[in-house]
Amino acid sequence: MLRNFNKKVFLVTLVVVLLSGIFVMSTIANEDQKGELVIFHAGSLTVPVDNLKTAFNEIYPNIEVKTQAGGSRAIAREVAELGKPADILMSADYMVINNLLIPDHADWNAVFAVNSMVIMYTDQSKYADEINEDNWYEVLVRDGVQYGHSEPDMDPCGYRSVLLFQLAENYYQKEGINQALLENIPQKNIRPKSVELIAMLETGALDYAFEYESVALQHQAMDDSFKFVKLPDAINLSSLKYADDYAKATIELSGAEPGTTITTKGEPIVYSLTMPFNGENRENAITFLQFLFDEEKGLKILYESGQPVVEVEAVNGRENVPEELADLIK
Repeated sequence: MLRNFNKKVFLVTLVVVLLSGIFVMSTIANEDQKGELVIFHAGSLTVPVDNLKTAFNEIYPNIEVKTQAGGSRAIAREVAELGKPADILMSADYMVINNLLIPDHADWNAVFAVNSMVIMYTDQSKYADEINEDNWYEVLVRDGVQYGHSEPDMDPCGYRSVLLFQLAENYYQKEGINQALLENIPQKNIRPKSVELIAMLETGALDYAFEYESVALQHQAMDDSFKFVKLPDAINLSSLKYADDYAKATIELSGAEPGTTITTKGEPIVYSLTMPFNGENRENAITFLQFLFDEEKGLKILYESGQPVVEVEAVNGRENVPEELADLIK
């Protein structure tokens, strides 16, 4: 009996030693991967990307992850027009990559997350105790109420706000809603990035701001004075069910070439990413995306950060997806 016990102890010890060896080898391998990783991302992804960066660096401590947040169109133009190198670009609208980067600056595009439009406010906002999904458009244009959205030519959240105004007029069947909302917003309340509006809400410079639901949830988790109006699916750009209705709203935006324009229509909010050609750290980018696309790692972190996710799927250039990522992208 003692002999059997000693044999079991030996076997357990051997397994522990082997596992420890594997762990050490894994750690050494991860520490061996070094260098930089440059990620340009939509401002609405700031909290999730920060959380991804922290978790990624626990596994790859010697990869310096540098992030730059901005309006999706703005960061895409920095790559396309200014030549700023980015290893990964994450956009809040998959059409930004299709329209501004493919085919000259990138050759594939994969979706990974979704969102919806809401109206953020605080306990101190004017008429905070009255506003709801049925009367918000009336509250916003009352005397003294300050509301804002991001710049449409720089940030998808901005043009989605304007598209929402058009959809609201049709949904509520009240002529003049769109024009009233456009006319009552001063230029100073239209900011380059939607996340800049959060600071204006905190200081009281704004009563209301058009934001993504993920951003509202992230800030509400940190400060319960933040509130938001969840808008009907027919206008909040969240549902594939209403895709045909969303498409009835359009806006003219600047095109890829100076002096040109493109017509952008309403679509369900879908986030996507790519690896621009000018990235200088391909191996590290591949490693990060392998981490991101893992349901138990990156995608789980996004979801727990208040960012709804979807199955990763190529919407353009499936044949150009790096071989190392092919099995992770539908």
